[in-house]
Amino acid sequence: MEKKALIVGVSGITGSNLAQELVDLGWNVYGLARNPSIGVESVVPVAANLLDEQGLGQALEGISPTHVFITTWMRNETEAENIRVNGTMVRNVLNALSGKQSVQHVALVTGLKHYLGPFEAYAQAGNLPETPLREEQPRLAFDNFYYAQEDEVFAAAARDGFTWSVHRPHTVIGKAIGNLMNLGTTLAVYATLCKETGRPFVWPGSEAQWTGLSDVTDARILAQQLVWAATTPEASNQAYNIVNGDIFRWSWLWKQIADHFTIEAEGFNGSVRPLEAEMAADRATWEAIAQRYGLRESNLDRLASPWHTDLDLGRPMEVMTDMTRSRTLGFNAYQSTRASFFDLFEALRKDRIIP
Repeated sequence: MEKKALIVGVSGITGSNLAQELVDLGWNVYGLARNPSIGVESVVPVAANLLDEQGLGQALEGISPTHVFITTWMRNETEAENIRVNGTMVRNVLNALSGKQSVQHVALVTGLKHYLGPFEAYAQAGNLPETPLREEQPRLAFDNFYYAQEDEVFAAAARDGFTWSVHRPHTVIGKAIGNLMNLGTTLAVYATLCKETGRPFVWPGSEAQWTGLSDVTDARILAQQLVWAATTPEASNQAYNIVNGDIFRWSWLWKQIADHFTIEAEGFNGSVRPLEAEMAADRATWEAIAQRYGLRESNLDRLASPWHTDLDLGRPMEVMTDMTRSRTLGFNAYQSTRASFFDLFEALRKDRIIP
């Protein structure tokens, strides 16, 4: 049967990499976003606001996907508002498709805040889970928009009879501009600023993150797991962690990144030194760098998300995720984390995002 994918949030890190993966596999791909142009050939752009039920229904009127991949979210001032807005977006999409009876599988991408808590209670002492993080660990006793998104998928699956999967990456590494959670590009931009201004590449996070074990998720391996779960009957109706498959210490990787940019690395010095404060006065400096090198984006805020990088690197614990569930069912893809970062840096240079 012909596979027709609708990627909700196609312009983000996850959505754009998934679009390329599906196109390469011969799927028909529709990419939904407010601005769905991503430069991937054969992806049919669908422009819509997920909070506009009527407009969304009109945008999807002639589209009957067999598989839906939900890779988007919207940040709000409070977790209560995160729950309302992000739950509504998922519900609106699935309601708009319900009458078509074409959907066979819905995949939802969330993340490790499922285990570590929402923004307002993220990785707080007294609420730290046991690591490695495993899918069978129960929900925390906090309201969490990831839980609200899951519940919308579960309710629609019960109503419409499709299968589902939930995917929980840890810090997605990949190329996208204007993304709210973009550690890889943020570090590339910060390293560029350090090189151009002669500043050291200062570790912004905690001692636990500096010395502890960690892992991350390449957007390309996440795309592979999304396709695997959507097309493997045995994988249906499960939640899956997804990381590269290797582990590292930031004390090692920080020096690797600094060497790549030929700058001086400065490690943990006994205190957390947030990147958001470090980069707060760099907007004009980045504009000058962009003009000097003819870069495509001069707006620092569209490239870097230091607040989210601080959230990840400032955690008071080491964070690793267990992949046993999907490995047991046959998903055996692997990705080198060092290559994830270096491949991203080269892609950013090629696209004139960094010099």
